Amino acid sequence: MSDTSTQPTRRLRLPSFTVQVLLGLGLGVLLGWIALRLGTVGPDGSPNWLTTTLDTIGSSFVTLLKAIVPPLVFLAIVASIANLRHVTNAARLAGQTLLWFAITAGISVAVGIGLGVLLRPGANTTLDPADGSDPTRTGSWLDFLNGLIPANFLGIGGSTQIAEDGTASTSISFNVLQIVVVALVVGIAALRTGKAAEPFLAFNRSALAVVQKVLWWIIRLAPLGTLGLIGTAVATYGWDLLAPLATYAGAIYLGLAIVLLVIYPVILRTNGLRVLSFFRGAWPAIQLAFVSRSSVGTLPVTQRVAERNLGVPSSYASFAVPLAATTKMDGCASIYPAVSAIFVAQIFGIDLSLTDYLLIAFVSVVGSAATAGLTGAVVMLTLTLSTLGLPLAGVGLLLAIDPILDMGRTAVNVAGQALVPTVVAKREGILDLERYASASAEDLFADEPVADRELVPSDEAGAARDGERVPVRA
Repeated sequence: MSDTSTQPTRRLRLPSFTVQVLLGLGLGVLLGWIALRLGTVGPDGSPNWLTTTLDTIGSSFVTLLKAIVPPLVFLAIVASIANLRHVTNAARLAGQTLLWFAITAGISVAVGIGLGVLLRPGANTTLDPADGSDPTRTGSWLDFLNGLIPANFLGIGGSTQIAEDGTASTSISFNVLQIVVVALVVGIAALRTGKAAEPFLAFNRSALAVVQKVLWWIIRLAPLGTLGLIGTAVATYGWDLLAPLATYAGAIYLGLAIVLLVIYPVILRTNGLRVLSFFRGAWPAIQLAFVSRSSVGTLPVTQRVAERNLGVPSSYASFAVPLAATTKMDGCASIYPAVSAIFVAQIFGIDLSLTDYLLIAFVSVVGSAATAGLTGAVVMLTLTLSTLGLPLAGVGLLLAIDPILDMGRTAVNVAGQALVPTVVAKREGILDLERYASASAEDLFADEPVADRELVPSDEAGAARDGERVPVRA
């Protein structure tokens, strides 16, 4: 008789992270549909218990992600500057990053203008121009300067709102661009201080490791967060309002699809990178961006996939990805304002000249940086309309379906924010090609911490990972 007591017990294996997210997505759609069928409750049209539950789950997850952004960005950028102290091509990396921001934005706005002219969304709608209203928040060319100067150490701000019953509620927000500026200054100051700053840099590295572990736990909740976010979207968004804006919404999503599935793959292939590997590695960030509608909320995941899945050195990714999250928005700042500006012009019967189209392109390429101190595609649209002299009341016509459009816009934004650092790293010879080729969502959850890899040419990265110190070439 055999002794079964020595046989190892089988542990229950959970599905892979990708499968968990897909299950959360499917279950969220189902629960959202059920919540939609339940309708509202009470005479004031309050959401039912299921909609409230889904909204609480989704918003709590995004709040957790946003809470980790300030310490993550600050600590990672300071650490990246410390790691760049012996690198002579750091300025070139920054320049190449900004150049590719402009290149991809220029291509994206060209796609948007082409679709706006071809599909004529403003001429194929039943909306009345008189139904529009001026937005309460507009963009300005001075927003960049105003947003660049930190109001306090971490760019944290607060606002208080008074309800009709006299109760006050205060919310805290932060400006990622200001955090980037503060971290850059502190990091450079630490380098110039010399040996006296070594304890500070050592503490910074230790704190970064702790924050990354907390981030690891938060990202693990992504399947549950996806369930809540997509469920809330299905239960809340005005899908029935799409009919009069069907051509307009179709033009936006067609443009987003062309950029995501045609332009980006062409850029990847042109730079010798496999398309499937990129999307397999960037998928966790792209799908979370779609359901959360927040580039800043997705920033921790975007930075993690860039380092863990796509092979971008953490010293470079910790600078490029936060900068991209505030200024690199091919969906919100290129395709959307281009198509929307043409829509507004057409619905108000205003003919645009070649100069106007060139101005749209200019605003889309440069304006995303100008409005980096603010958030939201509507801000970028108001900047475009005011620059062209078009009626701002046209914005009010589009707000009804803005959440539906925002899902696709944010997904493309985040895909571009992962694409540019990857392409620049490949062109500069510092991309970990082995890690890129084997990109997997599961790499996000490897237990061992990712050591700060040096900015070494990709053919020498393997030797550096095995402990051999490789000199950095300019």
